[in-house]
Amino acid sequence: MSTETHADPRLAPGEVELDISGMTCASCANRIERKLNKLDGVEATVNYATEKARVRHPADLDLDVLLSTVEAAGYGAALPAPPQAQPGGTSGEGTVDRRDLELEQLRQRLVVSALLSVPVILMAMLPPLQFTHWQWASLTLAAPVAVWGAWPFHRAAWANLRHGAATMDTLVSVGVLAAFGWSLYALFLGSAGDPGMRHPFELTIARGDATMNIYLEVAAGVTTFLLAGRWFEKRAKRQSGAALRALLELGAKDAGVLRDGVEHRVPVEELRVGDEFVVRPGEKLATDGVVVDGTSAIDTSTVTGESVPREVGPGDTVIGACVNAHGQIVVRATRVGGDTQLAQMARLVEEAQSGKAEVQRLADRVSGIFVPAVLLLAAGTLGWWLGTGASATAAFTAAVAVLIVACPCALGLATPTALLVGTGRGAQMGILIKGPETLESTRRVDTVVLDKTGTVTTGVMALVDVVAGPGEDVTRLQSRAAAVEAGSGHPIARAVVEATPERPVAAGLTDLPGLGARGLVDGVEVTVGRASLFETVPAELDVAITAAQDQGRTAVVAGWDGVARGVLVVSDTVKPGAVEAVRALRALGLRPLLVTGDNEGAARAVAAEVGIEEVIAGVLPAGKVDVVQQLRAEGRVVAMVGDGVNDAPALAVADLGLAMGAGTDVAIEASDLTLVREDLMAAADAVRLSRRTLATIKGNLFWAFAYNVAALPLAAAGLLNPMLAGAAMAFSSVFVVSNSLRLRRFR
Repeated sequence: MSTETHADPRLAPGEVELDISGMTCASCANRIERKLNKLDGVEATVNYATEKARVRHPADLDLDVLLSTVEAAGYGAALPAPPQAQPGGTSGEGTVDRRDLELEQLRQRLVVSALLSVPVILMAMLPPLQFTHWQWASLTLAAPVAVWGAWPFHRAAWANLRHGAATMDTLVSVGVLAAFGWSLYALFLGSAGDPGMRHPFELTIARGDATMNIYLEVAAGVTTFLLAGRWFEKRAKRQSGAALRALLELGAKDAGVLRDGVEHRVPVEELRVGDEFVVRPGEKLATDGVVVDGTSAIDTSTVTGESVPREVGPGDTVIGACVNAHGQIVVRATRVGGDTQLAQMARLVEEAQSGKAEVQRLADRVSGIFVPAVLLLAAGTLGWWLGTGASATAAFTAAVAVLIVACPCALGLATPTALLVGTGRGAQMGILIKGPETLESTRRVDTVVLDKTGTVTTGVMALVDVVAGPGEDVTRLQSRAAAVEAGSGHPIARAVVEATPERPVAAGLTDLPGLGARGLVDGVEVTVGRASLFETVPAELDVAITAAQDQGRTAVVAGWDGVARGVLVVSDTVKPGAVEAVRALRALGLRPLLVTGDNEGAARAVAAEVGIEEVIAGVLPAGKVDVVQQLRAEGRVVAMVGDGVNDAPALAVADLGLAMGAGTDVAIEASDLTLVREDLMAAADAVRLSRRTLATIKGNLFWAFAYNVAALPLAAAGLLNPMLAGAAMAFSSVFVVSNSLRLRRFR
């Protein structure tokens, strides 16, 4: 097994990453971490959010020791499958990820439990539905829910008990089993099983004969509500771990390697440093390298954030996963596997995710004290009532009431219901919230870092200006240039052509590699491209070219007879509404910064147009991470808005990551919030909605705890029979859900 530890290029020698299963809260991760770190020479960190343990271990350590240590703590552990299971770099089609399987099993458990619980709850709460022997029908429906449906809680509670710990799972399990167990006692040994028994729903403190009461609706309802909460949480957590998969899948799957002058298609894993491979127009570059033959324009926008395709020729370096937009080239591989820039970015994303401070929910934090306290209170209640001479039935009734009224149904619903309604409303507004961890940061965010290309700007080249030379007609100049550019697939040529729907047809088109193109239009040989193609460039046009370049724009010169006749200026354009969006972000108390891989001129021009004073230009992907970390070191709470692969590491390391939905899957997966609308105003709306949702969650948790604190003394004093306790518990859940539903009115 030790040979597999080096299969993942993102891991250093002596490191292994384990898949952990069975964790239900952050305390589980802490327990596993403590157990692993007790081994000699082992340093382990366990991430509850990603369900992985990264372990640094001595070279001679048998990995079975690590697996058995985790299993001895009550959890499952396995070495991850090799990242490339089949030739071509794709995983096996027939394999199913363990987490996807667990999520599907949980969904099935929830659906079955809900279908069985609804009639049980209705019969208990509505006396007209209580037909003869209804209680036995309730038992038939509730038993599978209390045993099989609640099995994840029972199993976790037992694992915690074996290690002397208690969590919310403990309280859920004990409460469900107490309600179900008492119901069995009342049905088989009491009078609750008698034909014609009725179960009136009365708000009364009279205890009466406790053996006439059954609490199957409590056992079934609590189980179903909490299964729903667990499913919502697990689904959000599963989605958040997909960034690395999306990033690694971005690269090419195979390459056309030249061997003895003949091209062979081979899986990208078989590439070696020094191999030469062919890249045709529209294909991705298989790995990092140097161009040895041919000229082309490389679209690097998804990797570097550059909006303008980069012209390359022999001797120029290129980056793997970029797209060859125009022309065939031959590249010599200089870096392969884990050394490529794409793999290094994957490492950045993973380190950022695993290093992100995890927001442990309030319910989990309090459970360490609350759960044992409730169990002690229930035991104390039983002892006190027996000690005062009360009957065993009365004593057990009060103890069960304590357990049932303390069942954390409202606590379990506080986060997922608010999150569900908030995310649903957000989806209607084009805002996707990943999970509860996202919301904590929005309240404190004071700085927003904006990527330029695809975020503030459209990321698409467009013709923004045409400057005609002395005595030239602008319309004729543009139409002749567009006629020549119509024969090219270059992104800059497309911008000119799309802006000129009415144009003549050019003949005898000739491509001038790396310089431009030439063709016969209206009987005149028209040249379009760099200024160096012309013998004469009027001073006015020289000024226009310099001005365009100073603003980070691309100047395309058109002319005939050896004389430049005009300049067509092509540039990335600011998105509609970007100015209003920056103003709205300021109104929320956020300080905007523009950070981009583009050049200084282009960045300053865009910033001035939208009203941003602070600009950091020419930064690489790692540089964006440095910018975010520098701001955080200054005490800032940073939100990052971006859309490209180059933004993914910064999105992951920021306190709050917002990805524009028109961007790459990698950026979206690495972010906390996804803005489906391409409108930057969605960023301001997202912060407002997140803050409102977080406030609702905190309000829900407060009232759920307040309810428990107020109801527990009443139950212990015998003023709540278990039926009333069940009703109170249900009311607290209804209150939490109703409070969450108010988010639907968010504007």
